[in-house]
Amino acid sequence: MESYEVVQGKKLRQGYTTGSCAAAATKAAARMLLGRVAVPVVQLTTPRGLVLDLEPEDVHVTANAATCAIRKNSGDDPDITDGVRIYATVEKTACGWELAAGPGVGTVTKDGLACAKGGPAINPVPQRMIRAAAESEAAASGYTGGLKVTISIPGGDVLAAKTFNPRLGIEGGLSILGTSGIVDPMSEKALVDTIKTEMKARRANGDTHLLAFFGNYGVDFGRDTLHLDVERRVTCSNYVGDMLDYAVYCGFTDVLLIGHAGKLIKLALGIMNTHSRYADGRTEFMALQAIFAGASVETAKRIYASRTTDEAIAILKEAQVLEPVMQAATERIEYYMEQRVHGELRCGAILFSNTYGVLGETSHVPELIRAQKEQNT
Repeated sequence: MESYEVVQGKKLRQGYTTGSCAAAATKAAARMLLGRVAVPVVQLTTPRGLVLDLEPEDVHVTANAATCAIRKNSGDDPDITDGVRIYATVEKTACGWELAAGPGVGTVTKDGLACAKGGPAINPVPQRMIRAAAESEAAASGYTGGLKVTISIPGGDVLAAKTFNPRLGIEGGLSILGTSGIVDPMSEKALVDTIKTEMKARRANGDTHLLAFFGNYGVDFGRDTLHLDVERRVTCSNYVGDMLDYAVYCGFTDVLLIGHAGKLIKLALGIMNTHSRYADGRTEFMALQAIFAGASVETAKRIYASRTTDEAIAILKEAQVLEPVMQAATERIEYYMEQRVHGELRCGAILFSNTYGVLGETSHVPELIRAQKEQNT
């Protein structure tokens, strides 16, 4: 793959996700199994639309199964999986479809993640890519039986110990991730510079109302659920403080930040870089606010021990204290955002969950949403 981004005059290589590797390996293995042909190069179109030409490695083919690997390339992004082989084994079955986690791919053991409990830790977009790759090869070869695809990562269990997977309830290996299929260069300076460049461009084009998201989940929610025009957005990743500082510098009149509660709850503690390596405190905040709202100490302990924000929210809902806890969260988020900008612009935030929808919003949100819609008409 030879695809780049230019950031502050530097040419940085893009890479491709573990999800793209798994889908490409599946496609190649299925073609070798069902078409009985060699596959020196497999072509995969990513969800972003970029086309990858990838070389299968370590190929093994029998009458009823085929296995091969695609080597992960993270480009200029520091990534623990760079250079790792992602394997797919495609097997013929009597009927139906099955996707399984092989050695080195985690299994989900807790509720609250994007993947189903008990299933492989393969996120929804990669799952769709893998299935589409297998089914397209089956259709091309005229095969009408069933297929089982097993994704594996040799050594993935060792690498996973260096990630947050065990804490999230993903056991036995790594997760297969990706929403666009492409890994963008994500060094901190390059990323912050990119955020600033996007903001500068928005302001230069006449925008005075800034719409910001942490990433793709928020963008999808803003577009599909809140029905906002997200084309002129800024993606701030974990760098909320840097985004707010630069919004003041650029002269925006207001900022509307939309994000999953797992990120935004951290702002209720004044945490302005939401990356997990800097700080957390989500369950501590929710457990304390639950007690303030009348929940029992036992309930607070369950919230504190939650592995994900959605798991904690389910407990809050069960204890009938979700609304006051989210109200407290939005009040503190608003306080810390306004403190960061020193009153130079209006700030608003919307917390959501993929499971529970909108969980809370700060006081200026209705007017900021109106401003966004007026700006984009």
